[in-house]
Amino acid sequence: MFRFEEPAYLYLLLLLPLLAAFYLYSNYRKRKAIRRFGDPVLMAQLMPDVSKYRPDVKFWLVFAAIGLFAVLLARPQFGSKLETVKRKGVEVIIALDISNSMLAQDVQPSRLEKAKRLISKLVDGMENDKVGMIVFAGDAFTQLPITSDYISAKMFLESINPSLISKQGTAIGAAINLAARSFTPQEGVGRAIIVITDGENNEGGAVEAAKAAAEKGIQVSVLGVGLPDGAPIPVAGTNDFRRDRDGNVVVTRLNEAMCQEIAKDGKGIYVRVDNSNSAQKAINQEINKMAKTDVESKVYTEFNEQFQAVAWIIFLLLLAEMLILERKNQLFKNIHLFSNKK
Repeated sequence: MFRFEEPAYLYLLLLLPLLAAFYLYSNYRKRKAIRRFGDPVLMAQLMPDVSKYRPDVKFWLVFAAIGLFAVLLARPQFGSKLETVKRKGVEVIIALDISNSMLAQDVQPSRLEKAKRLISKLVDGMENDKVGMIVFAGDAFTQLPITSDYISAKMFLESINPSLISKQGTAIGAAINLAARSFTPQEGVGRAIIVITDGENNEGGAVEAAKAAAEKGIQVSVLGVGLPDGAPIPVAGTNDFRRDRDGNVVVTRLNEAMCQEIAKDGKGIYVRVDNSNSAQKAINQEINKMAKTDVESKVYTEFNEQFQAVAWIIFLLLLAEMLILERKNQLFKNIHLFSNKK
């Protein structure tokens, strides 16, 4: 397993585009200034020892060295020893609705983005728990098998969007059934399914699935995203909204009654996700109430530092930059790498 011990230093990489833009702008100003003095071709003939390409090569060598220096500060490491450890925790599988109705913006910035941010914060609050993710619309499939690798969980979360499932609908029942089969076989572990949906266009079987899960000791809670008053569904890349066959704007509304019924039969809680953080607090409290037991996880307990290789590359880049002169080397004046002269 590869990781960065100090990943915060990777934010320094955000400075690189600014540095490149500044350099390109400086070159533009330099060329513009040369044109004021005369024809660039004539100027080049008057200064035969001035290299056109070497300053660029020197800059990009330094540019690469700066980028790698940020990577070096972040301390890249490879896991070297994998062990099975036991920690007190629970298993949670999140079933996220990614149907088109989740693009509605009655909750800012949209129902789907609000749900993804809520999941991200939920994962951030986990320590010894396991988490898995299922996405559903007209179908349901596993986005992330249950794991204690929270970094991977957040990476998979970022890639979620409605295009992952072409069949539209809201197959909550299929998502709950799939989630119930996705837990580890370990005995005595507290298990919960968190369904995040607007509940609209439910295809049936959700209440029965929640009841069956509860009978297996799996708690099913529902986070209803949106407002009962509803909102239109934006069409990506346009300023228009989705319309029905008659040309009327489609308004999607939170089916709160359905969500409440699922949570009731699933022995869990129902919370509406609005523009506040109340849903986050409520679901965290519910998970904390669950009985935590020893959860077995395979984790890397030792890591080897990899900064040495990065440091050597930086050294070689800077050495090359120092050895390359901005003016042409007289020893190689008859060698023309960038022209047709012979």
